[in-house]
Amino acid sequence: MAGMLPITLPAAEVDLLMADASSGLELSVDLEAQKVLRPNGEHVSFAGAVDAFKRHCLLNGLDDIGLTMEKSKQIDAFEIKRSEHSPWLDGPGYVRA
Repeated sequence: MAGMLPITLPAAEVDLLMADASSGLELSVDLEAQKVLRPNGEHVSFAGAVDAFKRHCLLNGLDDIGLTMEKSKQIDAFEIKRSEHSPWLDGPGYVRA
């Protein structure tokens, strides 16, 4: 999958990667290991360049809705407790799905 991941690298490492790309060679990014993999087997590390939360979201394909859905058990528990404590907030005809 193609995409863009903005990171900052030292100029010398950028020059190596640009030389590979300019030669038509394919670079790949291992986000989990936080490395750019060069065609010759070498790699350029970008450890710490991507915020841990953003990295988690990217690795797991999470957007705002996905992040919310990760908390669905806690949300369900809250709604059950709220309904027991304050049933008038559910409104007339409310049926829990």
